Amino acid sequence: SRELFVLTYGALVAQLCKDYEKDEDVNTCLDRMGYSIGVRLIDDFLARSAVKKCRSYSETADMIAQVAFKMYLGVTPSVSCSSAAGNEFSLILDKNPLVDFVEELPAERASLCYCNLLCGVIRGALEMVHLAAEVTFLQDRLKGDAVTEIGIKFLRKAEDRKHKRK
Repeated sequence: SRELFVLTYGALVAQLCKDYEKDEDVNTCLDRMGYSIGVRLIDDFLARSAVKKCRSYSETADMIAQVAFKMYLGVTPSVSCSSAAGNEFSLILDKNPLVDFVEELPAERASLCYCNLLCGVIRGALEMVHLAAEVTFLQDRLKGDAVTEIGIKFLRKAEDRKHKRK
């Protein structure tokens, strides 16, 4: 159930905070864990959603928000394009289910990116469909922002990198 996942995730983050002194190390660990999840989750997503290949970065961002987030977290973030080139998007979550039981971050953990796992999941899944991307938190309600915003910057198709190396 979602509640069990959210509680387990909170326990995981709490343990990482005990294991690592620096928030940056916790953030990196969460991103790596998320990446591993995303690499594996994409097969389940493609099988269960029966989506067709996206033709643009915009379609891909919409698919992440409208299908993937809804399927796995039960929320649908809004999507906005934040670049003239059409390769940067924001996913804006009015409600983030991963923080259902979290009021605020402790003062000594101000640079902790509590939900950084999501960035890794998105990045890992995109890489498995040959899309390289930078995924970062731009705003976070746990840090006093009005919304939670995840930025996705598509770099180039992963296969383009392979051709350039040859």
